[in-house]
Parts: sequence; structure tokens; C-alpha cells
Amino acid sequence: MSGSREHSGPGDARSGAGSGARKDSGSPVAERPRADSAGSVAERLPEGSAEVVRSPESVVGIVGAGTMGAGIAQVAALAGAQVYVHDIDPDRLAAAAESVRRRMRRLAETDRIPDADAVLGRIRFCDGVSALSGATLVIEAAVEALAVKVAILRELEGHVAPTCVLASNTSSLSITALAAALQHPGRCCGMHFFNPATALPLVEVISGAQTEPATLDRVEAAARAWGKTPIRCASSPGFLVNRAARPFYGEAQRLVEEGAADPSTVDRILAGAAGFAMGPFALTDLVGQDVSLAVATSMWQDTFHDPRYAPTRFQQDLVD
Repeated sequence: MSGSREHSGPGDARSGAGSGARKDSGSPVAERPRADSAGSVAERLPEGSAEVVRSPESVVGIVGAGTMGAGIAQVAALAGAQVYVHDIDPDRLAAAAESVRRRMRRLAETDRIPDADAVLGRIRFCDGVSALSGATLVIEAAVEALAVKVAILRELEGHVAPTCVLASNTSSLSITALAAALQHPGRCCGMHFFNPATALPLVEVISGAQTEPATLDRVEAAARAWGKTPIRCASSPGFLVNRAARPFYGEAQRLVEEGAADPSTVDRILAGAAGFAMGPFALTDLVGQDVSLAVATSMWQDTFHDPRYAPTRFQQDLVD
């Protein structure tokens, strides 16, 4: 893979996956998801012993060792899968290995898993994509750019078996467009986790125009075995969650642009008085303003500039 390409996942604002240094909206951290006693977002674990292979895909590859890729690796390994994580950036690989190691130690110290070393032993961090050749499922978790994702998926086809499922963790890009570039488009689908992947249960399983039903069945079964709640949808701009959420973010940002309120006030009203789990600014801070902006821009373009999904100057200024 090209040495200039970044392999880092959507939602990786904390790991420098997008534009690098970035600003938060200023919404209070206290309005973000509830943390555990160690100060991190509480992680969901699949039921049963981590020593039993529950994953129907026993060998899983992940391309992209950013926050999202590392989180997905942890989720799959906890369900008993052997996981191979590839990234062209050795520093990012090392950071991912350390973050997973730290989380596993914490889970073991709090008696949530019996043996951190057993889980860590199922994860390999690899600088060569050929290490993923034995995978039955590969999840691409790279930067949210169509050309980058297509190049990764096409290269993977040269290393994995024809029966291997190629899934993209894209937040909003067309699965039909990704699959169209492949020799075997029927094995390509979307498998969109939400950040943090270790804590949030929802996974969108997205079909493109040529995705085979058996591909979707396998990805849905893997998600369930990993303790997730999969929902199926067809490829369309923003899929389900981002399509519904973008007006929530956008209108809040326009309120601030117009001087109606500041971000903290908007979040306090919506998360407090209105009963939302999180305010729109705390949520986009968690996701990453750069990632949220990329999704908004993609949706706006793919809906022929529908004003409901238009990016805002407020968010662009945070990213710049």
C-alpha cells in the first residue's frame, strides 16, 4: 500500500485520524456518555467466557489502527476471534496496541474478564497487508475518502480468499460505489460501528446494489456474536443513523452561528430539559468534528445539496 496513505478510522478524532489537531465545540465533558470508575466510557462485553470462540468469523482482519480500528479489534478478540490489524503507520500501530493493552488490563483488574493476556494474545498488529490473507472477514476502517477505501479494498482482493467478506466501516460513503471497483462485488458490504466501538451496541449492516444476501447474513451473525445489535439498511446517503442525526447537529450549529445561544446552553437544554442522551455539540466532539464534517459534506453532495444536510461554517471553523 502506498506509503502516503493514512489508514485511520472514521470517528478517530482522538487519534489524529482526520485533519490532525482540531477543536472541540466547548460543550461540557460532563454531558458526554457516562464513564466508569476508571474514567473511560463503560465498555460492553459479549456474554459468556472470552475463552470460547463465539465469533462465526474466526479470523478477522482490520485495516486501520486508529481509534475505531483498535476498538473493533478489541470487540472481535473478546468474542474469541483471532484478529490481525494492519496499518501503514508504525506509530499508529504501536499506539493502537498500547490502547488495547491498557483497556484489557483495566477490564481484568475490575474482574470483567478473567484473563487479559488471553485476549491480547488473539490480536496481532501487522505492518504488511499480506498478514490478513487468512481472514474470513476483513473490515476496512480507514479515513473517510472514497478513493482511499477503494484502493484498500482492491488491494485486499489480491491477498484474501474469494470467500472472504470485505466490509467497510464507512459512515456515509456509497457501498455500491465501493463494491463496483471490485472483482467480486457481491462480497462487499458496510459494517458501520459507532464510536466508541467498545461501548456502543449499534452496528449498521449496509447492502450495496450487488451485495449478496449471504454476505449480509455473515456480517450480521458476526456482529451479534460480538455482542452488538446489527440493523440492516440499503446504501443511501448517511445510511440510517447519520441521515437522521445530521439535522440535529446542523440546526444546533446554525443556532450558534446566528447568536441564539452558545454550545453549552444548547446541549444543556437538549440533554437536560428535553431528555436527549447527549447534546449535539458534546456528541460531535466525541465523534470528532473533522469526521462529522466529512460525513455532512458527503451527505450534502450525495443528496444533490439538500439544505437539511448542508455543512456549516461553524463546524468548518472548528476543523480548520
